[in-house]
Amino acid sequence: MFHIAIVEDDPQVREQLAGYVRRYERQFGKMFELTAFEDGDEIVSDYKAVYDIILLDVQMRRMDGMAAAEAIRKLDKDVILIFITNMAQFAIRGYAVDALDYVLKPVPYFAFSQQLQKAVDRLRRRRKTFLAVPIDGGLRRVDVSTIYYLESEGHYVRFYTENGELVTPGSLKSYEEKLADKPFARCNSGYLVNLEQVMEVQQNTVRVGPYALQISRPKKKAFLEALTDYIGGSVR
Repeated sequence: MFHIAIVEDDPQVREQLAGYVRRYERQFGKMFELTAFEDGDEIVSDYKAVYDIILLDVQMRRMDGMAAAEAIRKLDKDVILIFITNMAQFAIRGYAVDALDYVLKPVPYFAFSQQLQKAVDRLRRRRKTFLAVPIDGGLRRVDVSTIYYLESEGHYVRFYTENGELVTPGSLKSYEEKLADKPFARCNSGYLVNLEQVMEVQQNTVRVGPYALQISRPKKKAFLEALTDYIGGSVR
């Protein structure tokens, strides 16, 4: 899960951008933590480097986006900055603060989603961790972030990923140990779920990307606690 901040003094535009983020989540099966600020000085005040992406309006009443970006860059070299502006000339100034790009107002969803996808791709390249998975005749390198979940099938484990399925000899427990430092948890004895890919939980079902999996009664408490710790919020 990535953490996005929206910094925009127009409440209608702020709401629109938040809606676009949620629309992107539904379209691409991703999940974001979202924080909104009403002006540049709000995010700069007591800034903590907890954001992966910041969407910054350029023109704001108390502190404009460029000044906020300059202050943020002194404290955070890695966060991805995307400017929201009605003046294309600000794109050139954006290079000074290593902005990824800009989106022109009025903001169309397609242009917004393209920039958000570009940011997500950059973040995933930074975060990539791979597993070497034995398959017939060799090994396959699997990007851990693309895994939806792992399923136990006797003496084999089936991987469900964004790039398809694969089956490998081994036990679910052995892969659980290999992924111990990653956000994975069991929703029942036969499934090991990538918490980054969880879209929602409804009663005893968890939606993981395009899949709906049953949460068993014995595993439910520990699974929801792990998910809550991961997303930093409450899960019902």
